[in-house]
Amino acid sequence: MNNNIYEALYEKTVSSEVKFDGRIMTVVRDTVEMSDGSKSFREVVHKNGGVCVVPLTKDNEVVFVNQFRYPYGEIVKEVPAGKMEKGEDPLKCGMRELSEETGYSSDNIISLGTQYPSPGFTDEILYMYLATDVKEGNAHLDEGEFLVVEKIPLEEAVKMVFDGRIVDGKTQTALLKTWLLKKNGVI
Repeated sequence: MNNNIYEALYEKTVSSEVKFDGRIMTVVRDTVEMSDGSKSFREVVHKNGGVCVVPLTKDNEVVFVNQFRYPYGEIVKEVPAGKMEKGEDPLKCGMRELSEETGYSSDNIISLGTQYPSPGFTDEILYMYLATDVKEGNAHLDEGEFLVVEKIPLEEAVKMVFDGRIVDGKTQTALLKTWLLKKNGVI
């Protein structure tokens, strides 16, 4: 029996060409060699990654931001999130975004792990956190950033995931992980 049954899945990069180099992403077209020797192409979006934070109040309410998302042409309900700068610590980024977007802060932070949002075309990694016992403060949005902040009970937010009212992937994952921790008495 083959000791490494996954060996045939690996692809070797033969060449790489930058097609676009922007402010938040770089797009490359790679030529790859498959395990059988054939060649193919991969278009990859390179990003620094991002962070999201589920802010949970003492009353078990989640603090959300509502924001117009241009690619979809609609307002999307999300937990606070943002792009990481190159080399930035994910936790520091998450706490900065939480404060900027909502004004809330917390000293009780739990990692909810990472997520690969779309592994078919990007190397982006999203870091997810839960902030409990959040304290209210004043938001200080980035220039050109417009948000509406609202609080929703955790149980209602979970229902909104299942009935399609919360469609953002990172928010869905982080909320369901938070709900499971709550249900199992971890938080």
